[in-house]
Amino acid sequence: MEKITLNRKHRASLSARKARSGYFFVAPFIIGFILIYLPILVDSVWLSFSRIANVTVDGVSVQQMQPVGFDNYAQILLGSAGANYVPKLLEGLGDLVFEVPAVIIFSLFIAVVLNQKMLGRAAFRAIFFVPVIISTGLMVDIISGAAGGAAGGMGTLPDDGSGGGMGLIDITMLETMFAGAGIAGDLVGVVVGLVEGIYNIINYSGVQMLIFLAGLQSISESIYEACRIDGATGWETFWKVTFPMISPMILVNAVYSMIDALTRSNNKVMSFVSGQGAIPGEQAAMYWFYFLVVILIIAAVVGIISTFVFYQRKD
Repeated sequence: MEKITLNRKHRASLSARKARSGYFFVAPFIIGFILIYLPILVDSVWLSFSRIANVTVDGVSVQQMQPVGFDNYAQILLGSAGANYVPKLLEGLGDLVFEVPAVIIFSLFIAVVLNQKMLGRAAFRAIFFVPVIISTGLMVDIISGAAGGAAGGMGTLPDDGSGGGMGLIDITMLETMFAGAGIAGDLVGVVVGLVEGIYNIINYSGVQMLIFLAGLQSISESIYEACRIDGATGWETFWKVTFPMISPMILVNAVYSMIDALTRSNNKVMSFVSGQGAIPGEQAAMYWFYFLVVILIIAAVVGIISTFVFYQRKD
């Protein structure tokens, strides 16, 4: 019996077709990145390995970029430029150790509370997301201008911890209380810094809260019903079910929080580099070295957290 074969046109799977659709939606960003941002990045890298020098060409003094290798990086780390840059870099990274865990813990706590069935749940979610809108660039400029026009205006905390402004808490009184109790000065500084950061922690937790809410709502209610039938307490259910199921969201929020904190224009390192008026080549080197440090920190944190992440199997 003659075997009959049918030549069917190969058709891509549904997942492959969805992937191609995704490329269509991100195509504007890819095109814009290649045409606009990539040339700027290349010029910035070249500037970090160069130095602008005044040279005379045909009797006219002009500025030219001259390659200097790693001299700019040596200056910002070992030379005179590094005397202020390196301490600011270490100080900024030290703040990250306290800020990111605080933001993640606070946003997770609020997300768990707002995920409960209660009256006005949507209104409470909107209230906790309002600081995200207020902390955008335009709103910050408006609020800063209004605060500057009114002496002793509310809504801002002193940046230097001196207690020289109106804030949520009287920082000077807190420092005096700790000093009177005989607590070490270093510990006082850490506690005061955390208290001062409460306002910022609330501001920076809106997006993370929504991501945690999305993760919590993706957990099947039947899992919680099984826990209740087995007699598990709420504490046991959280650590045995909720926490593992939202561990991928913890990883996402950790990366987002670190990028947000490290690239925020008002953090200590970014403010120092942009405002201290360094030589252009050294300033570009400061930015790129900071970028490499950020990438290494994020990679290390992702590697550590990924070992604890639980991914639910769909099959």
